[in-house]
Amino acid sequence: MEGHCARPARRGSCRGDRDRLHAWRRRQHDDYERLGNDQRRREIRPGHRLIVATVDDAVRQSDPKVAAQLMKISHDAGFDAILVSSMWKPGAKAPSAQERLTLGNVVKAADTEGMRVFVFVWHGLSGTTPRTVRARGQFAAYAASLARAFPQIRDFVVGNEPNLNTFWMPQFGPGGRDAAASSYLDLLARTYDALKAVSPEIQVIGGALAPRGSDRPGTRRDTHSPTKFIEDLGAAYRASHRSTPIMDAFAIHPYMRTSKLPPTDTHAASTTITVGDYPKLVTLLARAFTGTPQRGPGLPVYYTEFGVQTRVPAAHRHAYTDLQSPSAIDAVDPLTQARYYREALALAACQPTVKGLFVFHTFDEPDLAGWQSGLYYADQQPKPSLPAFRKAAAEARAASLTHCSGVTFVPKK
Repeated sequence: MEGHCARPARRGSCRGDRDRLHAWRRRQHDDYERLGNDQRRREIRPGHRLIVATVDDAVRQSDPKVAAQLMKISHDAGFDAILVSSMWKPGAKAPSAQERLTLGNVVKAADTEGMRVFVFVWHGLSGTTPRTVRARGQFAAYAASLARAFPQIRDFVVGNEPNLNTFWMPQFGPGGRDAAASSYLDLLARTYDALKAVSPEIQVIGGALAPRGSDRPGTRRDTHSPTKFIEDLGAAYRASHRSTPIMDAFAIHPYMRTSKLPPTDTHAASTTITVGDYPKLVTLLARAFTGTPQRGPGLPVYYTEFGVQTRVPAAHRHAYTDLQSPSAIDAVDPLTQARYYREALALAACQPTVKGLFVFHTFDEPDLAGWQSGLYYADQQPKPSLPAFRKAAAEARAASLTHCSGVTFVPKK
């Protein structure tokens, strides 16, 4: 049974998805199978080109030389883009001088390496959720100020996992209604309008959802599944009678429940969405927005966080802290990591609306309570998985990674 935490080895154990309505399960399963059968009837074709990005704030450095060094390592690892964060703080309408300096170093380093910069603007943890119209307006103004300060950046992700109470509160309102989807809709709409006022060429990416959730109010960890959140986001959008879109693309973080599970696993009969559940995802987006000004069918998709953790060998443990942490008990060996990253890229290359897959980190987090899913250990030494990943990334960019039958990949001989 699926758990409901975003990054399963990061913060304790995950409980299973519960209380899924039988009628919904039957309808979802039928939709999934019908789309799958239609896709399987298509001829085998080459996979399409993908953006292969890293998600790593390690490059956010006040020293431009350090930023340049770390960016070069990321580029040499096989990445052609990077996603970094910029945190809005309550009351702020523009980034601080320090934030402008740090992001400026990121932009310069990326430009030197020919890498595309994505920025996700977020508010941190749930204690600073922008709950009021005023706060959401300030958040939108902050994002627009970033866009004006850095015209080189034209890709913005709005928020981070608003379907989890770790990052967004409240999740539920009176009667168990979804309070998170409606308030996130308002934030996304305001930020979309503010960014488009800076430049209509800016790509606004919404969602950034965690892959699983419980859909059950009154627990210690109230969460929504991505399935329910997408449905409720669509319902809130329709109820708003908005005449313009709220996003140009949709993001999701398709982590597996544990790193030991391959990305090819699917969840047709549950509310979880991972890389193998693409037919479910596009069906939900189409159902949520068809007939509205917001594009649903054909909406571009980005997998903006995906990670497979590896064990830390004794020779590298000097660079880590919290050595007794049980958080990485799901970690695999580097060769399995390389294989799973290749499989995830191959799946994405066969999914027509998917534009990119973003690996959660170039470098391991040094705290073992965090994530060790990078291609380099925390001491910046390469993992044995690096050569195979670099090859897979190059093939993904060249559209030569795999052959596709519908939305599944056929391993190349």
